[in-house]
Amino acid sequence: MAQNLHVKIYQVDTLKVGGGGGGGGGGNIFSKANDVITKPLSKSGLFFGKHRNLQFPAMKAKTSAEADVLNKRSAEPLDFGVVGIHHVGFFCENLERSLHFYHTTLGLPINEARPHDKLPFRGAWIWVGDEMIHLSELPNPDPLTGRPEPDRHACIAIRDLSKLKDILDKAGIPYTLRPGQPRIFTRDPDSNMLEFAECARI
Repeated sequence: MAQNLHVKIYQVDTLKVGGGGGGGGGGNIFSKANDVITKPLSKSGLFFGKHRNLQFPAMKAKTSAEADVLNKRSAEPLDFGVVGIHHVGFFCENLERSLHFYHTTLGLPINEARPHDKLPFRGAWIWVGDEMIHLSELPNPDPLTGRPEPDRHACIAIRDLSKLKDILDKAGIPYTLRPGQPRIFTRDPDSNMLEFAECARI
């Protein structure tokens, strides 16, 4: 059933109606600015009939202007005050075992500021320079074996790769030392991958 279609006209002098001249039933149905179409038009008639060539330059100009604004915003650099990475979070099955690896073996200090009484699980904060590793004693959804190489990981910048190699060898901790690359890949007791990169040679 045809319905009345009401359209606000902004620029009548540039509006065109296809399918007819200036007189008779097929002529221009707009007479002046702010006219309203009251002639019943079906959807098929509007898009496929004689009125299919209706042009609305004012609406097109508005759409184009909005697109220009969006493009300008997307081109602007996003700056919300990034300072750096604060910490990396790892799951661990046994907190004491993980602390032995990070604190006892690697010598990384513990941040005693962790609010143990306010968190619903056991854990520890480990200092890594000015950043931290947050250990959470929670079930680990990832398998301990069959992990990909390379895996998702945290990279720690160090000054002496050979000294770290000696520490890992003494502790019997396996690692990968790639030829020609100043970096070592290893895993903690829960198979979380760590990369140690010699910062003077990166």
